[in-house]
Amino acid sequence: MKLNLANIDHGVTEQQQKLADLIKRFTPTDGIHSTAIPSLALIRASKISQPIYYVHQPALCIVAQGSKLVILGQESYTYDLTQYLVASINLPISGQVVQATVEHPYLCMRLDFDPGQIFDLIRDTPTASPKPDHPTSRGLFVSSAKLPLLEAVFRLVRLLDTPEDIPVLAPLFIREILYRIIQDEHGPSIMQFAVQNSHAQHIAEVIEVIQSEYAKPLRIEELASRVNMSSSSLHHHFKAITAMSPLQFQKQIRLQEARRILLTGSTDAADAAFHVGYESPSQFSREYARMYGLPPKSDIKRLRHTLDIEC
Repeated sequence: MKLNLANIDHGVTEQQQKLADLIKRFTPTDGIHSTAIPSLALIRASKISQPIYYVHQPALCIVAQGSKLVILGQESYTYDLTQYLVASINLPISGQVVQATVEHPYLCMRLDFDPGQIFDLIRDTPTASPKPDHPTSRGLFVSSAKLPLLEAVFRLVRLLDTPEDIPVLAPLFIREILYRIIQDEHGPSIMQFAVQNSHAQHIAEVIEVIQSEYAKPLRIEELASRVNMSSSSLHHHFKAITAMSPLQFQKQIRLQEARRILLTGSTDAADAAFHVGYESPSQFSREYARMYGLPPKSDIKRLRHTLDIEC
């Protein structure tokens, strides 16, 4: 039994090294590199980064070299070449590369997916049947990387060497990859959004509304009525999935958008505050500094300096 485990560990390590070599070859410079496979991106970083705030869309992320820290609400997730991360719903997070050097850069692949792909897979897979009574679970998780998943990922990335094969083979390999992750121990965290009229599906609708109407006042009763839930039930299940309340979620979306606007240099802090829905510029500045560590003007100056150095 121990011998088999050792063989499995060796196989995983070998596959990770092959994947790292492949990603390194297709990422000659630091940054996020789009590929001929629309849903696949390859990422390289040669140094530890500052925290980057963004909305993580549904995706699988596998690190082939180095490690990364992701913060969701008050929770932190560190993952490296022994693990993978999945976000199964749009979530405002911060991400930071915490292990990377020029000699051994951080190397990662990101595969975006959408609920339709999960629906189709569940429909065609008898063993993948989400249970309506399964507890609502976090929309982001880290799990151990297993050999069958890594092999499928390697086959997908290797298609970049033969672009003529991508239209036929990429959909098959992507389907296998998604099959592997929904069959894993955290599969219900992805499949919960495919259960018709489930709490998770309703929360997904609420998230979509908050994202599209972030500048409007948040009225929990109206949101709850919109998805046929009580206010207390919405709050409970929203926090179970996102690790934050609807108000905290909206605040992160607002502050991320305000920071993006300020970085373009097209407006000042007060105007950015009003644009994203704040009535009080002083409250905006306080909450901005609490999230980013500095008031708006100082933070943008620091951020531009960091971007200048990295460019």
